Amino acid sequence: ETQGFKEITLRDIGARTSFTRTSIYNYFQTKEEIFLALLQREHEAWTADLETILQTRERLTAAEFADAIARTLEKRACMLKLESMNLYDMEGSSRMENLVAFKRADGAAMDALARCLEKFFPRMTAADIQGFLYAFFPFLFGIYPYTVVTDKQRAAMDQAHVRFPQLTIYEITNSMVRKLLGACGTPLTA
Repeated sequence: ETQGFKEITLRDIGARTSFTRTSIYNYFQTKEEIFLALLQREHEAWTADLETILQTRERLTAAEFADAIARTLEKRACMLKLESMNLYDMEGSSRMENLVAFKRADGAAMDALARCLEKFFPRMTAADIQGFLYAFFPFLFGIYPYTVVTDKQRAAMDQAHVRFPQLTIYEITNSMVRKLLGACGTPLTA
């Protein structure tokens, strides 16, 4: 929460937890495996939120759906921050069994979101749903940097005369979901 991915070491992680570096190595071989496990846990929690939407709501308009999805991600700032880090390196520096466990969690989140789309928007075709997912999931990698700006980044934008609207995770996600549903021909109020 306080350091960048590149600066964190296993020693730092051991100092912040009840684990010694030796005991950390019983579970993880690299810091990338630790971050991948955290990301897996976040995906599992997000999937549970999506499952709750599926089980507790019979109908949702596109606007209500956008609101519900945005609220689930509003609670997942840690997931979004981890996704904005170098996932490619995290995956590449992890053992196969850890990568498989993460991919299962990631796939379960994608499946839960697809089932939400199928349930609440039965007119969407399989191609529409796939298009939504393949636009939305890459979008997740960029939410955090566009919603959380450090003092240093803000100062640089000020000096560069860059106007940067401060949006929340909720606002940027709600807008994107509405746009994606609209692109599929789904009216916001139907």
